[in-house]
Amino acid sequence: MSRIHLTFPCAGAQLFGTLDEAAAGAPGKAGLLIVTGGNETRAGAFSGQAQLAARIAAAGHPVFRFDRRGVGDSEGANGGFLSSAPDIAAALAAFRAAVPGMERVAGFGNCDGASALMLARGAGLDALVLANPWTIESEDAPPPPEAIRARYSSKLRDPAEVLRLLTGKVSFGKLARGIKQALRPAPPPSSLAQQVAHGLGAFPGPATILLAERDRTAQIFAAGWDPADPRLRHCPGASHAFVEAHAREWLAAQLLEMLATL
Repeated sequence: MSRIHLTFPCAGAQLFGTLDEAAAGAPGKAGLLIVTGGNETRAGAFSGQAQLAARIAAAGHPVFRFDRRGVGDSEGANGGFLSSAPDIAAALAAFRAAVPGMERVAGFGNCDGASALMLARGAGLDALVLANPWTIESEDAPPPPEAIRARYSSKLRDPAEVLRLLTGKVSFGKLARGIKQALRPAPPPSSLAQQVAHGLGAFPGPATILLAERDRTAQIFAAGWDPADPRLRHCPGASHAFVEAHAREWLAAQLLEMLATL
């Protein structure tokens, strides 16, 4: 297995990408394109995406990561995830050109990387793995009742938190306000949530939606999504970036499962 750094054009700017080639003797026909969330570089938080790419490549699938315009090594203005569809399309074209024997490509995005893929209707990819899609339009907006209930449920399963409650170290006024918020009716889905749902609905390929149990972004997404959607998969005890040992294993297994079906 080898790691190659390369450049490719997008709307007059030069973008930088990294290709992890499939392990020798196990060239997979399906590859993985990773779309970074937020303003993180293609390495990911604490090099998490670089490590994930190496693992998937070792299992026989080439992996391509990239910095969108205005992020990391790439040129251009950073327009955020809402304007990243051309970047994804350019990265996919560069990936296909670099691995001519590759037949299909799955896209993986976390947070607004997942939302970007949904808004782009899959951006020409063959399959999608979407983790903790971002549907928050205002950081000042209160969390939905489902997210508050999930937080309190998690606390009640934590012996240390129960001890704090029993020993009077919890503000009962704050607790009462939290319970009141948890009993509110659910707000209607945000316009962004409706847009990503519409975009995903127009995607013809298979998709999986991964939700980290402890992640606020995932909880807010779930509050406005059909809980009976068979594409939903939940990772107990996982945080937003799936940094826990069991969550890293779970995430890799989900990706490899999707790649194996292509």
